[in-house]
Amino acid sequence: QVQLVESGGGLVQAGDSLRLSCSASGGTFSMYAKGWFRQAPGKEREFVAYMSWTGADTDYSDSVEGRFTISRDNAKNTVYLQMNSLKPEDTAVYYCAASRSPSLGPGGRTLATGYDYWGQGTQVTVSS
Repeated sequence: QVQLVESGGGLVQAGDSLRLSCSASGGTFSMYAKGWFRQAPGKEREFVAYMSWTGADTDYSDSVEGRFTISRDNAKNTVYLQMNSLKPEDTAVYYCAASRSPSLGPGGRTLATGYDYWGQGTQVTVSS
């Protein structure tokens, strides 16, 4: 069983940067596909970023492409989400997730149902 704990959220101004961290314990986290999702008030949880277990395959939603970067540190069992040029519409609770599969296809990686483990979320608020 894998436990995921996010950190790094906060209140920032538009144009600022934040780096979210997701620390894992238990299981073989380094061998799992990993993702970041977010959920704004009144909206469904949406895909943000994905990384295969090797790190060779990454994917991003159109809304964050070019601004956000997913990365990992296997030695620390941690996955990161670097968020630059933040916008008010990025305001949401951000969740990290892991799939027992080492990689997910182009469709499956964007669906919450493709992931088996979830963190509790961290709030990101971007003021205008």
